[in-house]
Amino acid sequence: MKYNSIKKVCLLLAFSSALVSCSDFLDKRPENSVPTEDVDYTNLSEMYKPVSGIYGVTRRKLSFWGALGLISVRGDDVNKGSNPNDQIEFQYCKEFSYAKIKGYWALNGMWEGLYNVVSSSNAALEALDNYGLHVTSEADRNRLTAYKAEVRFLRAFAFFRITQLWGDAPLMIDNKALNLKLTDKETLRRFIQTELDDCAKQLPDARPNELADKPGAVTRYSALALKAKLALLDGDFNTVKTTTNEIIASKKFALYNDFYQLFKIPGKLSNESLFELQFTDFGTGSGEVVTSDAWFAFQGPRGNDNPVQGWGFMVPSQALKAFMAERGEKVRQVTTLLWTNAKTPSDDFIKPGQPGEPDCYNGKVYTPANQMTPGRVEYGMNNNIRMIRYADVLLMNAEAKVRLGESGDVPFNEVRRRAEMPELTQVTVDQILDERRAELAMEWGERFFDLVRTGKAASVLPGFKAGDEFYPIPQNQVDLNPNLAK
Repeated sequence: MKYNSIKKVCLLLAFSSALVSCSDFLDKRPENSVPTEDVDYTNLSEMYKPVSGIYGVTRRKLSFWGALGLISVRGDDVNKGSNPNDQIEFQYCKEFSYAKIKGYWALNGMWEGLYNVVSSSNAALEALDNYGLHVTSEADRNRLTAYKAEVRFLRAFAFFRITQLWGDAPLMIDNKALNLKLTDKETLRRFIQTELDDCAKQLPDARPNELADKPGAVTRYSALALKAKLALLDGDFNTVKTTTNEIIASKKFALYNDFYQLFKIPGKLSNESLFELQFTDFGTGSGEVVTSDAWFAFQGPRGNDNPVQGWGFMVPSQALKAFMAERGEKVRQVTTLLWTNAKTPSDDFIKPGQPGEPDCYNGKVYTPANQMTPGRVEYGMNNNIRMIRYADVLLMNAEAKVRLGESGDVPFNEVRRRAEMPELTQVTVDQILDERRAELAMEWGERFFDLVRTGKAASVLPGFKAGDEFYPIPQNQVDLNPNLAK
């Protein structure tokens, strides 16, 4: 995002705090009003303020490091990392010992963070309705509709993550409602799909990086991609196929030519991006910044010198290392596996840790020192977090086609070519799932969710049994609202 655009977003973050207050989100409703002395709803030039505020809330809450650990650690591509006792609850999650984590602060924090995105979005939509009372022109009416669609997409993304993690959960679309009850996951997912259908009609027909006035904002194709991911979760392959076909047929997206740089500063907001969380240091060595909630540092290598230094969590498993080696992966291996006691292709030396510490880290969150702004020392500073990529769209398309009796070779091999892997013909579902494992390794628990939806989790993940796909609702939330007890 250009300096002036993201600067504007940063300055508007305070607006979101005027809309809502952080609280116990399913017991005490956030304030759902904006002081009239602070907001002039007749000033339509400021109508985008609520939207900017929600991007700020989303950026912060979706980058919560504790949530990332809970989302990622259950797959066979990721281990807890760090030292054995640090955040031991992540290990309990990996072992599916959920009784030990019901009171875990990070589980509660993840729930509250996602519902904070929801409640903030609800309040922003009400604020936009207040602006709408003063809209008179067709142009402003269209603007208002598109702005509301941006907020609705971000809310739908939060609900998508909620149902992915908990299954049944409250469908909170009214901040005034108290003591909400659980909504079954089928109803919740139908709501998400309906929202995304509307968003796809109302958002710009463009890539996120094509929006000159707000580069990186969500577009029609962000909504279509999330709809495909939701359908994949439910095994609705007809919807996966038609939705991903539409994205591909637009010819607006392409794989970034360098897989290694895709996850680094040069790959920010590339033509492969359908949704990113954006951060910046404004190109200055000190002063104002927009940062994640330690998302990068959480996964950075222990025992190194700034700016290549972190906490050492969420590290590649031995199973992933062996999988990469057996396949002969080179491009994806050197990108995904950040080895200690070795130099990176960017010439940073990753020192070995103390005995018992990891020997390999997540290379997809590594930002080379020579790409960082001089004076900045926080790991990953100025980089973005990739949320939905075109490679995922291509592999979803390939899988849907094969499951429906068609050939998935074309989208499948487009991903393989970038990875410098030999092309295959008459690809099978299992080959596509292996390709997803290689391409999306260490990204947002994709491997775990693939194992669950394909019925392979019990045979691959030690301790997994039916029902373990969903986390328990945090005990704090059940204590506040007994309606949430399952």
